[in-house]
Amino acid sequence: MANDGTTAATDGTATGSGDTARSLELLWGGGERPSRGPKPGLTLDRIVTAAVAVADAEGLSAVSMRRLSTELGTGTMSLYRYVPGKAELLDLMLDRVLGEPLPAPREEAAEAAGTDTAGPGAPDWRAAVDTMARSYLDNLRRHPWLLKINQARTVLGPSALRGLELALGGLRGMGLRDPELIGVIITVNSFVEGLARTQADAAEAVRQTGLSDEEFWDRQRPYLERAMLSGAYPMMATMAEDTFSADFDHFEFGLRRLIAGFEALVRERAEAATTA
Repeated sequence: MANDGTTAATDGTATGSGDTARSLELLWGGGERPSRGPKPGLTLDRIVTAAVAVADAEGLSAVSMRRLSTELGTGTMSLYRYVPGKAELLDLMLDRVLGEPLPAPREEAAEAAGTDTAGPGAPDWRAAVDTMARSYLDNLRRHPWLLKINQARTVLGPSALRGLELALGGLRGMGLRDPELIGVIITVNSFVEGLARTQADAAEAVRQTGLSDEEFWDRQRPYLERAMLSGAYPMMATMAEDTFSADFDHFEFGLRRLIAGFEALVRERAEAATTA
């Protein structure tokens, strides 16, 4: 267990390890502060807001009860009247950022997806998938510490459930079974998380080494060129020069392919329903 009240895994991720019942009370309004003691004006909402701001700016490791007391101008013990420790605070932080509202679907998302093959309602769910993916990517970029959190057993609060409700509402027109709708969300989120983690890791590598991507690959260029000329890697040797260009938008490519795959399933179900 980490000394900040969270459990740290060997891969650097963390998860809350506090009192689940207490976290649920705080999330669902059953954990109000006592009437005496805390500094007037200090609220649980202010504490969570400050914690998210510190994590956004400096990473999750910078969040501590002592640091938050400094940010909020109060004594450390006053914070413990609102939240037992960092583990429970992490549950509140997750609910706060995971419940950030989805923006309205982009008109160009529906146009890019098309309307000719998936039947009635298809533009709505396609735009919803597009919006879900872009919103989650934006969320991970605003809150990169989310990538360090093990969310396999997240304590769900009202904000996170509201976000899930919005996502499910947008997907209902797909006509899939409920477990499949959850599967769509997991698939989209997994794709986005993988891409965001790659981007975050690349940025972290620059910070740690002081080498830009260009400098890093320039150092390898002579060795790679000799390898390509050796004949041992015929497939790679014949690839186009722009194969690994940063100009290629892997997010757009992957998202369009995901939507096309979902579309095939929706069409298959619609055809089966008409012949049943």
